[in-house]
Amino acid sequence: MKKGIHPEYKKARVTCGCGNVIETMNTVGDLTVEICSACHPFFTGKQKLVDTAGRVDKFKAKMEAAEKLKAAQKPKIKKEKQPVDTTKLDEKMEEIKEELSEETVDVKSEKEENTQAEN
Repeated sequence: MKKGIHPEYKKARVTCGCGNVIETMNTVGDLTVEICSACHPFFTGKQKLVDTAGRVDKFKAKMEAAEKLKAAQKPKIKKEKQPVDTTKLDEKMEEIKEELSEETVDVKSEKEENTQAEN
């Protein structure tokens, strides 16, 4: 190795947020970390939420507010249909039938008239 080009390798302490301290060697010096092998969920088997910005709390608050709003709304009541008065419709149908019977032409009688006129 060439002398004078490599950084100095010294003892250092790595301190975790959970309080665990690990002694090692590095070129930087003492370090502080949020999660280590003693508190990481992969190694401990326990789930732990690390939320520095409060996102989980905001989400839970929004969900609670939405549930309260849903519960406060009154369910819509469907109106029952009123029965239709069919007597007026029946009378109207009878009038239409009468008009149609007056306007219809008997095809057989027209043919007979035409054949008699030709003879």
